Amino acid sequence: MAHTHDTDVLIVGAGPVGLSAAGELRRSGLHCRLVDRLPARLPYAKAVGIQPRTLEIWDRMGLARAMLEAATPMRGQLIYGNGEEQARIDLVLPPEVPYGFAALPQYETERLLEEYVAGLGTSIERGTELLSFAQDGDGVTAQLTTASGAAEEVRARYLIGCDGAHSTVRKGLGLSFEGGAFAEEYMLADVVADWDFPQGYGIRSMHRADDGTTDDLLVCIPLPGAGRYRMSMLVPPELSTQGTDAASAGDGVAHGMEGGRAPELSHIQTVVDRLSPKPAAVSDMRWSSVFRISHRIVDRYGEGRVFVAGDAAHIHPPTGAQGMNTGIQDACNLAWKIALVVSGEARPELLTTYDAERRPIGEEVVGRTVRHATQGMETDPDDPRMLMLREAQLLVGYRDGPLAGPPYGPIDAPQPGDRAPDCAGLTGRIAVYPLRLLDILRGRTEHVLILYASDTADLAEAAEAAGVTRRTDASGGPGARSGWETIAVLDREAEPADTPLTVPQYRDAAGEFARLYRPDGPTGFIVRPDGQLGARFALADTKQALSAYWGALSASGVG
Repeated sequence: MAHTHDTDVLIVGAGPVGLSAAGELRRSGLHCRLVDRLPARLPYAKAVGIQPRTLEIWDRMGLARAMLEAATPMRGQLIYGNGEEQARIDLVLPPEVPYGFAALPQYETERLLEEYVAGLGTSIERGTELLSFAQDGDGVTAQLTTASGAAEEVRARYLIGCDGAHSTVRKGLGLSFEGGAFAEEYMLADVVADWDFPQGYGIRSMHRADDGTTDDLLVCIPLPGAGRYRMSMLVPPELSTQGTDAASAGDGVAHGMEGGRAPELSHIQTVVDRLSPKPAAVSDMRWSSVFRISHRIVDRYGEGRVFVAGDAAHIHPPTGAQGMNTGIQDACNLAWKIALVVSGEARPELLTTYDAERRPIGEEVVGRTVRHATQGMETDPDDPRMLMLREAQLLVGYRDGPLAGPPYGPIDAPQPGDRAPDCAGLTGRIAVYPLRLLDILRGRTEHVLILYASDTADLAEAAEAAGVTRRTDASGGPGARSGWETIAVLDREAEPADTPLTVPQYRDAAGEFARLYRPDGPTGFIVRPDGQLGARFALADTKQALSAYWGALSASGVG
């Protein structure tokens, strides 16, 4: 017996990951409820690093400008050992990457995401806690308690747990969360320092004992505001939470900020006096906390109609600012798939690819951040260019995943599963200024089919094939949407079309599209809603390639 659903998706946890999931689902036209047990947004600069890949995702959402105006650039890191400068890392990316590294306090990230989601019609239901849930073949029934203390039962098609390291959703699903905790405890503080280090550079200052081990540490990440940093350092004995319930919140997971033992400004100043390479006075402390670090990952990212994302699925050291950014990509990967399934454009088996694509990413991030935290980024075996691209999350890909179609063209060119590169210098037929590919993709929620050729006849033929190829929904009837939007890109050397194409067209005037995508003659590309390539194929095979790709979405069960 089918049940009436109160909403399409219930999201538990309104941090950056839950808010990103809500934003992507609402953009695709789904209804969702977003609940959080906290009565208000926390005023803590916890996750502060914003990766270039996250800014690309926010660009697709139309959110990048607001984030950029609030953030501060992250230009690099200065590394000191026993008071001497040992390394200077400059965060430099290839010129075609549209965004650099940035820092933004988590409370500001959450504020801007909250405003964005509210503009789409969904507000956070604060003071509302998930008590339990049960799922069946038709949906999920969740028991909530609201801010007034009233009990409420909610029926949703799907449930997403974005509720952090101590996730109720993860525990309710019975997922394992294997890993361990670091023995060290740390202090966090948001303060102003009056030193004269170059703007935009983080400071990592260590003391090494005679045996070469690090026995003292100060890490300072720049925040918006003159001289403002988020500092982290080892905790003094009088603030230690070792052996207390606060160390693990009662569930054995020792991760995150601990209440009741907030460091004072004098604690921070003592460490700065001990480790800062330059004399400095700290002041204007906005907040402080003691925190612990663990490294854990679930055995699966969901079961049935219930999923976990972000810290509910994976926790690890903050080295390289990977956690929040990885969680946001979790949310985007899952949201477009849920949207296709709810609309009837794909079968529910598509949702099994969320675990298949994202869990290997989570495992790699956990392993890498633990290695960097214990051995230092400078010991990473990757060459500096690859290390920088990986830290920027520009190498995240699913070539080995169940949705990646067959490769086509040069194997070292962007292939199915890879990030779809941005490129500059695309010109339209009316506007006199060039565009980036991200400008053209901005605001779109569908897959985007890009047709590239130097002969307008090839483009016209492929556009016609794309126009007559129609999806069918999971029940076999005609789909409500075609499933993609189509644009044509004309090679820079090609003659203008004698007659307008039936799809929007752009010229690769700067040759950047050809340089970065390396088409093998007339070539087609499918860009997924999360900005990854779904398919790459010879333009003459457009109709067959589209049918094959949508067939894979409809029959994508794995395992």
